[in-house]
Order: sequence, then C-alpha cells, then structure tokens
Amino acid sequence: MKKQVTFISMLALSFSYSQDMHQNDTVATKEIAEVTLIKKNFKKESDRFVYDVARSHVAKGNTAFGILKATPMVSSTDDKTIKVLGKSNAVIFINGRRTNMNAEAVVELLKNTPAENISKIEVITVPGSEYNVESSEAVINIILKKKLDDGMNGNFRVTNHQDYYNQQSSAVSLNFRKDKLGISTNINGSNWQRRQYYKLQNGTAGYQNTSEGPVSDPNLNLGGYLNMDYALTDRQNIALSWNSWANRSYDSRGELFNSITTPAGINYNKTINNENSRSYNNSLNLNYELKTDSLGSKLNLNVAYLNYKRFQHNTNSTFESNTLRETLGLTNIFRQRAPQIIDNYAATADYLHKFKNELTLAAGGNFSKTETDNDTYFEQLNPLTGNYIKDENQSNHFLYREQISGAYLSAEKKIGEKFSGKLGVRWENTHSFGEILNSDVNIKRDYSNLLPFASFSYDINDQNNVSYSFSSRIRRPSFWELNPVRVYLTPTNYIQNNPFVKASEVYNHNFTYMLKQYYFFVVSHSLTRDDFSQIPLQKGDELRYIRTNYGDKVEFSATVGTQKSFFGSIFTTNTNVGLQINRVDAFLDHDPITGDQFSPFSINTHTNSLLIQTNNTIRLSPKKDWYLGVNYWYVGAQILNIGTLKPLSSLDVSIKKIWNDWTFNLEATDLLRTNVVKVDDTQGNGNYNFVTNDQFNRGVQFSVTYNFGNKKVKGLRKIEDASKDAKSRTR
Repeated sequence: MKKQVTFISMLALSFSYSQDMHQNDTVATKEIAEVTLIKKNFKKESDRFVYDVARSHVAKGNTAFGILKATPMVSSTDDKTIKVLGKSNAVIFINGRRTNMNAEAVVELLKNTPAENISKIEVITVPGSEYNVESSEAVINIILKKKLDDGMNGNFRVTNHQDYYNQQSSAVSLNFRKDKLGISTNINGSNWQRRQYYKLQNGTAGYQNTSEGPVSDPNLNLGGYLNMDYALTDRQNIALSWNSWANRSYDSRGELFNSITTPAGINYNKTINNENSRSYNNSLNLNYELKTDSLGSKLNLNVAYLNYKRFQHNTNSTFESNTLRETLGLTNIFRQRAPQIIDNYAATADYLHKFKNELTLAAGGNFSKTETDNDTYFEQLNPLTGNYIKDENQSNHFLYREQISGAYLSAEKKIGEKFSGKLGVRWENTHSFGEILNSDVNIKRDYSNLLPFASFSYDINDQNNVSYSFSSRIRRPSFWELNPVRVYLTPTNYIQNNPFVKASEVYNHNFTYMLKQYYFFVVSHSLTRDDFSQIPLQKGDELRYIRTNYGDKVEFSATVGTQKSFFGSIFTTNTNVGLQINRVDAFLDHDPITGDQFSPFSINTHTNSLLIQTNNTIRLSPKKDWYLGVNYWYVGAQILNIGTLKPLSSLDVSIKKIWNDWTFNLEATDLLRTNVVKVDDTQGNGNYNFVTNDQFNRGVQFSVTYNFGNKKVKGLRKIEDASKDAKSRTR
C-alpha cells in the first residue's frame, strides 16, 4: 500500500510549512581585556545562512530531522518532507556531499542521526551554478563536527512513538580515526505503521461520488552507511562511501466505501486494496581530492554508481455493499505487478582556485547516465472461469534512458570590507529516450539550457546587511512519474503517470535584510513555466488524476522573523510571520496519453495566505538540565495546482532532561488535532473535487540518547557524491 499511500498523499497535498523549532540564540560571551567577543548562532554569509548548533541545548537528545525543523527558514508539517521558506523542496547535503538515497530513505536517515554530531547547518535558498540541483530546490548542508584526536566515539538512540499505532526505531553511529584513516558508520532500523483516513468527494452535473475509509501501511526499515577516508599525503585524500537502505511493506490495506449517486439512484460498493512491496537502495561513491595550494584551492573528482529497486504487488477488489457498509458479493477484482529498477552511473570534476586578492574562480562538469526498467503486468479475473487474464491495454514494459551533461563556471569576489558578489553560469544538455516495448510509443528529447546565476551581499554597517540572489533552473520529472502505470483508488478513480511530461523552467529571486544577526526580512519570488503535477479530469463516473504539464505557477513570500534569547537565555524564541501569495494558471481538457476528452479543468486565480510560526524553549533549571519546548505554526488557505488547501495548524509541546551523557525527551504533537489536510476545488462548470486526509498527527514520542567514547575524534572531510542528481528523482 506504500505506493497508494504515497499517491493519495499527493492528492491530499500534505502541504509542508514552518515548524522551525526552538532555537538557542544564546550569545557566547568571553571577556578579554575589556573586549567582549560575541558568537552568533545564526548569521548571513555570502550566499547562505549559517545556523551554529554545536553549543545549543536544542541539539542535545535531538535528531538531525528535529534540528532541521529548529533551523530558521526550514520547516516540515507532514514529518516526511523538508522545505525552505515554506515552498522550496530542500536537497540534503552532509559535509558537502549530497545524500545517497531516495527521499524516503533520507528522511529515515535524518530521523536516526543524533543531532549531537552536527556542528552547523547551512541553508542556501538560491543555490549557485556549482550546485547540480533541480528547479527551485534549496540546499541544506549539514556540517558534522570535526574532532581532534585518534580514537572512537559514537551515539546510541532508541525511540518509541505512539499515535494511532505504536512505532519503534533505533540507531547506532560510530566514528573512528587512527592516523591517516577515518571511518564513519551508521546503522538504523525502524518498525512503524502509518494510519490515514481519507474522504474523497467528486461530482459532475449528473454524477456524485463519495469514497471514504482507512489506509494502513506497516513498514520495516533497515539502513545505514559506511564512509572511509584516507590521507595519501598532506594534500591528497581518497574516500569511499557506501549507502544502503531497505524497506519492506507487507499486508498494507486500503478500504474505501463508495456512495455513487446517479439519476437512476444511489449505489454502494466497497473497494479493498491489498499490497506487498519492498524497496532497495544501494550506492557507491569514490572520491579523490587534491589541495593545490595553501589558500584553499583544490581539485575534486567523483565517480558513483546507484542501484534502486522496487517491487510492488497489489490486489484490488470491489464488492457490493449497503448503507451499513457491509461487504456483500464480489463484483470485480484485478491484480497488478509494478516493478521498477534504476541504474545510474555518474562522474563529476570540480576545480576551485582562490587568489590572494579574495577572488575565487570555480569550474567543473558532470555526466550522468540513467537507465530505468518498468515492467507493469495487469491481470483481470474472469468470473466465468475463475482465472486471471492479462489486460494488454494496461500492461506495458517501459524502458527509459537518459544522459545529462553539464558544465559550470563561477567567480566570487569580495570588494573591500562591505561588498561581495558571485556570478555564474551553468550549461546542461539532456538527451532522453523512452519506449514502450512492442508498441509504437516512444519519446525522444534532446535539449540544452543555459542557466545564469547572480548573488550580491552588502554590509551597510556592523548591524545591517542586505543581499540579493537570482537563479534559473530546470525541473525534470522523477523517473516514476514517467512510468505509464495506473494506480487505482477505486475502479473509476485512479492516478495515471505520463511518459510525455516535459521539464519545466524555474526562475528564482531572493532578497534578504538582516539586522544585528537577530532579525531578518526575506522576500522571495519564484516563476515556474510549464509546471507539471497531478491534474484531476472528470467525465461521468470517471476521475483521472493525470500527471502532466498544466501551465504556469507563481509563488511570492515575504517573511519577517527573529531568533533571540531573553532573561539570560532562560527564554529563547524563533518566531516568523509572513505573507505568501500563490498564483496558478492551469488548463487541461484531455488525457495527453490516450487523447480522451474530459470536462475542462481550469484554475486561474491566486490566494493570500498568512503564515505564523513561533518556536520557544524555556530553561527550567539553573543547571541547564531541564527544558520545556512550546511550538505552534499556522498556514492560511492557499491555492495549489489541484485546488485550495484549507488552513492548517499544530501545537506541539516537549520536555527534555539531560543527565550526564544521557538525554531523555518526551514530546506531544498536534495537541489540538488541527493538522488535518483538506483540499477543495469547484470548477465553473459545476464539477467539484474535495479531498480530506487525516494522518493522525496527534501523538506522543519518548526517546533516549546515549553518547559514548572519545568526544574529540576527528570527523571525515567533506565529499560530494557524483550521482547526487539522480537520487532525488528515484522517488
């Protein structure tokens, strides 16, 4: 049921916004000869914001995922995705190296990585030309602590979470260094079950349907990584990284009760979907780094291989029912197998040269080759014979091959003590070919893009800074979005992927003003040309969610916030208030795959949404061993590409106890049960489509973390993975 849960969640559009947790804006003060040195926890640098969490009590007993939600401008409301400024999907880097897994595996890794290992978090709202990222994606670079001595240290963490079901997770991290060799490893596992309740309502002039019921998705996860770094000489290093993640989701079940109203009367039936699925993600990256001078100039080379496999088997059964929702006679049943195999080979080369006059030049290139194999088998039960018969129209074997070549050049210069600027340009060529075997369907594309970038920063004085960034990017569809498979919710309500989806062009602007490193004002604007998403098309009793290009999207936001401590750091607050304007221009009246005509779907409007978040930490004891956290966020109604998202909010409370190397944390989430997703769309022709998704976010979580070993073990150096671009598109 994992794929059905994922796709229905997309329908519900569990919009992620601010959950920036309590921050420690504590000022570290040290007096030397009547001079006070002040260390800021949050500051603006040339092209990024830097949150220093090494000395913060927020990190103690927390996870990397939790500390990200505590970082200014970073948020999550669905506990599955990380966003920057409430709209841009975040790409996670660790020590300058993009994480080697698909999105779900990355979240599991972050939730099982102790925050005590983190030194700083860099938030790059508009990535430069050197970053090979998609569209409006922001970059979050997690910098792990660098320690000094030989030896070994580590962390152990166990967590128990109770919402609708009880869930458990545990993780062990180890760091070892001896002379020139450094080894870092992590293994983590979890056993969790997701419970959601859906109410789907859609209708036309002569037809109305309501489908509602629970979806249960049990999961077992096992993952980890092994990183090895060896210093060949004082200036040369070689490193090997291996990442692995496995997921098993057996006995997933979705049960929807359908009430269908037509001019002839009301009919009732029940659709039950049972699914077994498993996924595997393995990647290797070999890195070589050569430092060419003492100023920081260096050459960086990477080669990488990624293998992703997912196997899904599901059975969809429809039964007659009545007003009591009883299951009666079987009316329809079909089975579907939808395996996906992805192989990616990648290489990157980067050279950075620093001059004594504070000029930095960077140049590099990348090559990526991806092959996907999607062999979907669909079979229908013949009630007369009791045998399953293959449906040739819905079975297909889709192969997709893609090559992306890229090169960039950038220059960064600091002029005087106040002004710095960065200019860059990136060129990308994409060549792709997709085909459905034993058919005449094939899609060939070959296109190039020139993508400029500019960033400027000016220190007005010691207390005031302004900066501006612009970038252009390409947003390519994920590999699974191109696989022409249907995912059924009911026999007449399904999602259709589309191999004809084209890449979108995205243009980003960002202006920032910071006062005293405590207060910030951010204005951002994003324009997406020919955006793509799931668009609902209705005709009679049929509702298709078509993955396709639909039109343009504009996002604008203005946010003012502060991160500051009061009363001798007893009370710390991170509070933001903002306005977000979303505009969508969408139109679709046919299925781009089959050509079938539908009633037109159209959105040409905008919404003004109020955004509020306040994350507060109160130190309860002078020994700094008890802390109370109170967090609240609110997101007003917003227009999205399938309708209007109704307001969301959540109140969370936590209490933490620190005892020597042990940390105990108890947290209660969504106390008021207000984090329930509702999306409404009503068309001018009377067609409507409403989605309600209750994810049972109210829950209680208790975690125990233990730190052991030599706390001064030196960490590994920064490495960037060559296959980073393909990984975010696996799922």
